[in-house]
Amino acid sequence: MSVIKDGIAPHGGTLINRLASSAQKQEFESKAENLPRVALDQRAASDLVMIAIGGFSPISGFMGQADYEKVVTDMRLASGLPWSVPVTLSVTEAVAEPLQIGQLVRLDDETGRFIGVLELSEKYTYDKKKEAINVYRTDEDKHPGVKVVYDQGPINLAGDVWLLERDPHPLFPSYQIDPAQSRAQFRDRGWRTIVGFQTRNPIHRAHEYIQKCALETVDGLFLHPLVGATKSDDIPADVRMRCYEIMMEHYFPQDRVILAINPSAMRYAGPREAIFHALIRKNYGCTHFIVGRDHAGVGDYYGTYDAQAIFDEFEPAELGIVPMKFEHAFYCTRTSTMATTKTSPATPEERIHLSGTKVRSLLRDGKQPPPEFSRPEVAAELVKAMQTS
Repeated sequence: MSVIKDGIAPHGGTLINRLASSAQKQEFESKAENLPRVALDQRAASDLVMIAIGGFSPISGFMGQADYEKVVTDMRLASGLPWSVPVTLSVTEAVAEPLQIGQLVRLDDETGRFIGVLELSEKYTYDKKKEAINVYRTDEDKHPGVKVVYDQGPINLAGDVWLLERDPHPLFPSYQIDPAQSRAQFRDRGWRTIVGFQTRNPIHRAHEYIQKCALETVDGLFLHPLVGATKSDDIPADVRMRCYEIMMEHYFPQDRVILAINPSAMRYAGPREAIFHALIRKNYGCTHFIVGRDHAGVGDYYGTYDAQAIFDEFEPAELGIVPMKFEHAFYCTRTSTMATTKTSPATPEERIHLSGTKVRSLLRDGKQPPPEFSRPEVAAELVKAMQTS
């Protein structure tokens, strides 16, 4: 990892910018009615945004076949640069058939609004089962990530993209901090080492513990909860963000923490997604990344610390961001504090663990999770949200 005066270099060395200029936008809009259209689902629309703002640097568009196949089999782009999750635009044969290589394709969101342009460079078929087994380590369609792959079209469209306009986020405009902006904020604060934290869940005491442990060793903490598409039974993004606002107000040193949204969608790819999430945070300017228990996991598809072990499959310099690996944290009744097996002499009976399933059950019954699991203000917010949903 190279930390330079202006911060850590983006993955691949250059922060990608695929936001259309005013002139480009005007040109695209003048052609819009005559361009072939492709409708993007929520995940593809999120991917378009992440490509455009540089969050997926060095990717400048939806992946071509060479990159796609190398990522699926070897966790690398065709250039050899590490990359662990495919970023593709899949369509039906009926949509793909009339499209011509070299032409511009209008990209619409789910409401039919014109949001971007693809310069079509390839159309190719792919092996869905191979992608599922390699990326998700299972071919079961009960896995939410695998189900997305199986449900999408059999043809991938590839090529560079442009996002017409960077709209303010409809729910969290004040927390929309894109990579160029986060890097500027880190620089303005004089932070040379920054640790990023990813979650799709409400913050609880174990999260807080590992975040603060990490913060002891770096200049700043970048709290970066994901607000793109998640499973239907995950806690909604607006609730999770309110919980983070509570924590920022009462429990974090605000001069050493920045809260921002990650607009990308969850893949639930476990170990592979841990690498993906780390590289995204590298692009945002983080030098370190927290990897806890079962990062980006779902069900019982991945081992407890598989997401940490996968980092050892790469040379540290080629990833360019330092993983900070934490054990499963719990509340220790012997020491009356949060701890892990590395720091606590407690027996298993003296450790309080609460699963997400158990907490959701308590919330549905209108009961607050105990203070050993969640700060009381956060617990109250979760109960209120569950009771009104």
